[in-house]
Amino acid sequence: MLLKKRQFLSLSAGLAAGLATGSVQAQSGRPIRLGYAPWTDAEFITRLAAKLIEDHLGTPVKLVQTDVAPLYQGVMRGDLDAVLMCWLPKTHRDYWKRAEGNVERLGQIYTGKMGLAVPAYVPEGEVSSIADLAKPGVRGKVEGRIQTIEPGAGMTRLVHETVKAYGLDYTVQESGEAGMLAMLQRAIRGKDWIVFSGWNPHWMFNKFDLRYLDDPKLSMGEEEKIVGAGRLGLREERPEVAAFLSRLSLPLEELEKAMTKMQEENAEAAVADYIASHQERIAGWLGKAAG
Repeated sequence: MLLKKRQFLSLSAGLAAGLATGSVQAQSGRPIRLGYAPWTDAEFITRLAAKLIEDHLGTPVKLVQTDVAPLYQGVMRGDLDAVLMCWLPKTHRDYWKRAEGNVERLGQIYTGKMGLAVPAYVPEGEVSSIADLAKPGVRGKVEGRIQTIEPGAGMTRLVHETVKAYGLDYTVQESGEAGMLAMLQRAIRGKDWIVFSGWNPHWMFNKFDLRYLDDPKLSMGEEEKIVGAGRLGLREERPEVAAFLSRLSLPLEELEKAMTKMQEENAEAAVADYIASHQERIAGWLGKAAG
């Protein structure tokens, strides 16, 4: 079940009333609610976890898709059982400061990286670092714009901080992941110059020849750890689910391959293919021997 923002708000109110009167035993029978933002990596991981929880732990799952801030609020309030896309220590630092102590930190799921990037056909001799964006000739060719994802995202905040850190006279164009990728693909078709916020894991680096710009100030951060966060009490009330989510971890190359299949086909096909190809790894997540 996929819920949008308006539905999420009514869900929160209803859950608050239900949780106030329900017992731990009653909670143990309700569906697990997993939240995720509309990012390819977050959607794949969440749908993979949901499929395994339903098939192997015998527990129904409801999926809630919304923006990052409501996700953190939801797991802090207990309206969500878990989110599996907390980028730490830098990208989601503001959200985590408010959440720390109000959520249970689960395991590290994968690692990530983000930065400003350009298509590889942009000459490296002219643009190799973020500082090079200040060159008048470079600024003119990219029209003084940096393309990024939605307002409120941790990466969007870092892009604004980077513009200030490097003293760039640039506009940050916020358009969501789909909008940014549409602009990137349009630029690549015309061999136009473009600078955008890129991150791994993402299928864009498998589909296109791209490169990150050097970031000597580290304003976009270094390697990030993507971890899960569960509501307080999850380990006591749903120990089998919490244990599974704490063990959920996969190499970056496996995730990027799955994300590429998801982009080329659909999420269901990518999840099914991953499960069929990684039985031993999945058995470890479930705490049992393969087969």
